[in-house]
Amino acid sequence: MTPILIVEDLNAYHGLLHAVRGISLRVGSGEVLALVGANGAGKTTLLRSIIGAHPSAQGRIVLMQRDLTALSAYQRVRRGVALVPEGRRLFAELTVEENLMLSRSAGRPGIWNVEAVMDALPQLKAIRNVKARSLSGGQQQATAIGRALMTNPLVLMLDEVSLGLSPAAVDQVYAALHRLKASGTTLILVEQDLGRSLDLANRVACMLEGRIVLQAEAANITRDQITDAYFGVARRHKAED
Repeated sequence: MTPILIVEDLNAYHGLLHAVRGISLRVGSGEVLALVGANGAGKTTLLRSIIGAHPSAQGRIVLMQRDLTALSAYQRVRRGVALVPEGRRLFAELTVEENLMLSRSAGRPGIWNVEAVMDALPQLKAIRNVKARSLSGGQQQATAIGRALMTNPLVLMLDEVSLGLSPAAVDQVYAALHRLKASGTTLILVEQDLGRSLDLANRVACMLEGRIVLQAEAANITRDQITDAYFGVARRHKAED
């Protein structure tokens, strides 16, 4: 699979904390990569470093053979990277459609406009004129995904997509993500729900203490292998030996 996004030896800090430690990744065009790991493993910092919202101390980020490393977050969005952040961060006093429209000028030309987003996320059609502050958690998440799509990204990253949502809302959000996958959208997904991750993803990468400790095709990996990597079981056994 041809890589659309290449991350090479990426390092990032929170003060003295080395939060991302020499991570290298290749994400193929149309691939869904699930990024899993315990809280504090560095997943959010990695996504924020890729989009330029968190400074990297070392490493390179290349999108479609164009080096993004020195670019601002705004410039990276215009090149084709988008992030749906944890907590959604919508403009509460704007309607769903107004939140979507805000992203149009920040992004690239492409297939995603308001009507295309409404088709991909049909739960938004009936609430397009409702203010974001009045939305349920699932509706807010769908709006945040739609807002990111309005930038016409080559790579869409989603951080903790099901966090705080009801089971019914999670079902709706994942139905939309499966539609995006079918359309060929490249996704990087941070998700605590391992079952959902394995069902959607082509490949899984597990982070532990700022490093990727396991990468495998989703079809070729077991829950036990992921759980062991998630909690550092293999590393602990090696140290005990």
